[in-house]
Amino acid sequence: MTTPDDEQAENSPDQAELAQQIDAIVARGPGGAFAVAGVATAIVVGLFYLFYLLVYLPRGVVQ
Repeated sequence: MTTPDDEQAENSPDQAELAQQIDAIVARGPGGAFAVAGVATAIVVGLFYLFYLLVYLPRGVVQ
C-alpha cells in the first residue's frame, strides 16, 4: 500500500522538471502579450483612419 509520502517522492523529479520548464517560460518574458497588444492597437488605429478617410472627409464641411 502506498502512502502520500511515497507518491510525493515518486513525483519529485517530475515536479523539479516542471519547475525548470516554468522558470524557462517565465524567463522569456511577456513577448506574446506585447505582440497581441501591438496588433490590437494597430487594428484600432487602422479603423480610426479608415473612418476618417471613408466617412468623415467625404461629407465635406457641415455648416
